[in-house]
Amino acid sequence: MKLILNEDEPIFIQISKAIEDEILTDSIKEDQQVPSTTELSRLYNINPATVLKGMNILVDKNILYKKRGLGMFVNRGAKNTIKLLRKESFKNKVIKNLIEEANKLDIDKDELLEMIKQYKGGN
Repeated sequence: MKLILNEDEPIFIQISKAIEDEILTDSIKEDQQVPSTTELSRLYNINPATVLKGMNILVDKNILYKKRGLGMFVNRGAKNTIKLLRKESFKNKVIKNLIEEANKLDIDKDELLEMIKQYKGGN
């Protein structure tokens, strides 16, 4: 798992996002075990309770499930769940802010769409 810790958000949130990213890229597949709290805490030199807190966020979102005595595993449909949750977050944060800024700058819908097309590479 690739994780570069930063000061911008709590470590447990970064852990949960990193696991989600691994699921989205198929580095960790459905029904596959995720690295243990002990492994992650040693790898990144952080408290196991912090790692567990990040994993429990994913359990609450129905992305991971616990197998007693074995560890945490990826739920079936987790990838779609992550996509749906992140799309909703993207819409409510990024798009909302984009529209608000475009309105302040008197950028109309067509101009905004053209900017997006240019940035994305045409289409």
